[in-house]
Amino acid sequence: MQIKRAEKYGFCFGVKRAIRLAEQNKNAVTIGPLIHNQKEIDRLKINFNVNVETNLDNIKEDSNVIIRTHGIQKNDLEKLKQINTHIIDATCPFVTKPQKICEQMSNEGYNIIIFGDKDHPEVKGVASYCSSPYQVVLDKESIDSNIVRNKIALVSQTTKNLSKFLEIANYLIEISPEVRVFNTICNATFENQEAVKQLAKECDIVIVVGGKQSSNTKQLLQISLNYCKDSYCVEDENELQENWFLDKKVCGITAGASTPGWIIDNVENRIKEL
Repeated sequence: MQIKRAEKYGFCFGVKRAIRLAEQNKNAVTIGPLIHNQKEIDRLKINFNVNVETNLDNIKEDSNVIIRTHGIQKNDLEKLKQINTHIIDATCPFVTKPQKICEQMSNEGYNIIIFGDKDHPEVKGVASYCSSPYQVVLDKESIDSNIVRNKIALVSQTTKNLSKFLEIANYLIEISPEVRVFNTICNATFENQEAVKQLAKECDIVIVVGGKQSSNTKQLLQISLNYCKDSYCVEDENELQENWFLDKKVCGITAGASTPGWIIDNVENRIKEL
């Protein structure tokens, strides 16, 4: 069986930067998981004593605190500053962009539409910068008609699908008196999604390697399923099932933006054994 990797996959710029900062700041705490990959979180804890903390009340003065790649809510950031922590900001620059846009557009009197998952930490952080009415949506059907009576600014969670984002943008242009559209989907997300689309067309099985809670990993799997029905998501090589590969000729491998190379290599080696 032939094994092919996607042209673009795995760690993006923001995740590489966050991992590097964590490795450079031993004995630090991260506010929530640094990235959406538990295996890598465990490695940072074992090798660098970087621990995860979700309760700000447990953060001690003078602690080294790493802000995760997805960012945190504005009031939480202010609280960390008030208790005199040493802040290492590993927020992905692609995530700080919609934060700044929401803050500026709110100040200019725009209502905000955020295309994304309302429970995702990135979206919660972005929404916290809105001082005007806002709504988080996954499709155009969910948009509240009351919010679009005013002028609108549209942003996106960085890991969402571009075509879906454009659907929402076109719909808002039709129904709102004024719309400003900010494409805040990061380039790495777009490139990885295009690469898995091409890969899935060429394979009869695709393995997507990444955390089950990772938004961009879920997107890669969904895109792959559109072109290759035998597409599966695994967090590591132990989740692979031998029967998946029966009578398969070409296996494709891709990975989410939070998936380290050593896990991808382990998955490929296990596929070769199977």
